[in-house]
Amino acid sequence: MWKQFIGKLSWKSMKSSSGGSGGGSPPSKPPPVSPRENGAAGKPNVSPLPPAGGAGAEVRSREEAFVQKVNICCVVFDFSDRGKDSPEKERKRQMLMSLVDCIGAAEEPLSETMISACVRMFAVNLFRVFPPKVRSGTAASETEEDDPFFDPSWYHLQVVYEFLLRFVTSPLVDAKVARKYVDSSFVSRLLDLFDSDDPRERDCLKTILHRIYGKFMGNRPFIRKAVSNIFYRFVFEMDHHNGIAELLEVFGSVISGFAKPLKEEHKLFLWKALIPLHKPKTVGVYLPQLTYCITRFIEKEPKLAGTVIRGLLKYWPVTNTQKEMMFLGELEEVLELTDMAEFQKCMVPLFRRIANCLNSSHFQVAERALFLWNNEHLFDMISQYRQVILPLIYPALERNTRWHWNQSVLNVTMNVRKMFLDMDERLLLACQKNFQEEEEKRAATEERRRLMWEQLERSATRGYQPVIAESIFPAPPSSARLVAPTVT
Repeated sequence: MWKQFIGKLSWKSMKSSSGGSGGGSPPSKPPPVSPRENGAAGKPNVSPLPPAGGAGAEVRSREEAFVQKVNICCVVFDFSDRGKDSPEKERKRQMLMSLVDCIGAAEEPLSETMISACVRMFAVNLFRVFPPKVRSGTAASETEEDDPFFDPSWYHLQVVYEFLLRFVTSPLVDAKVARKYVDSSFVSRLLDLFDSDDPRERDCLKTILHRIYGKFMGNRPFIRKAVSNIFYRFVFEMDHHNGIAELLEVFGSVISGFAKPLKEEHKLFLWKALIPLHKPKTVGVYLPQLTYCITRFIEKEPKLAGTVIRGLLKYWPVTNTQKEMMFLGELEEVLELTDMAEFQKCMVPLFRRIANCLNSSHFQVAERALFLWNNEHLFDMISQYRQVILPLIYPALERNTRWHWNQSVLNVTMNVRKMFLDMDERLLLACQKNFQEEEEKRAATEERRRLMWEQLERSATRGYQPVIAESIFPAPPSSARLVAPTVT
């Protein structure tokens, strides 16, 4: 394959040498050698042995031809005008495709010079300023992406990415030598490309980053730190990044490979990098990948379930119903992996939040919260701690049965209430009695407030008169007499 690879360059050099000597005349035959010159008379003519450095010369010619082709591909063209330099662009693309074929079929390891030339060519062609894109001024939906933008230079970039993937995965590329050039600077600039508007480029980068993480083990801590910094900037500074879903997809497989028990660095990555990703309003774009990463952490160490639930409650949406429904779906997946010990630690704030969701005026939020009782694992945990959970959510269930406007929510609420009635009738009746007492107290407080406002209105109509609050809210009797301090 290498002989076919350097064939054109060798043929061009032969043509130039023959054309420059004799003006195209045929080469002269070598003079005959007499038997005396050959040694003893009558012995046949023996050709001399090839020089010992012939193999080295072939290797050098192969290396020079490869580097020359790679250097030719370092020329960058302007793709904003499709008709400009079309023949040169096509020749470069053919050259890139031949390089891809050669590195895939090579049988000898690449030298350091060849590796250096390849990495330089990757940097020249890939690391660039993205073309500007005009974004709409209106706020986008939390689950919808903008219309995809397709880079006009993808005609060449696709082949360069294919070459880079073959380069990283090839067993003929020595990782120890290549790491000198695929260093932190190269990886950092490669991660910057994840903000590309072209989804095809991000998909290629996702595969390449995963291969780099697997082959260059010395770069793994830097990659984790650099990706964490991207997440920090996205959450707390930029609020927009195109490649969060792809980065999370890469780290889903990375987290699956973490050894048990988890290192403290990995737990900090969960708490400081992954959980804050629930904060942006565009969380719906990458929520499936984020949920996958978080569940992998819990599978590795179940004690982290409480940490994840507290993080969800910290970033729980208040006015965004669409985002609230997504949180309820993720919460159910996390609760399926939660054991009793961790559930007990966070059940009180958790079901206070679920009670608020049950009374949501948005019927889909209330219905989604009620569907949590269909989960068998969650239902078993609720039945174990019903003495604590039912008093927290019974007022929300009772308010739904009395005042919720949606018939579907009303029906599901009655089913959940019947579940608790079958589970512990005495506890349900006690909660019902407490709810009625609280409602009576609340009604009495509202009545006193109404009477006070009526008195204020009457006083305002007939002129200013101070309102004696003791007539409505009598002051409690003082247990001790107040004595004025004496001055000495």
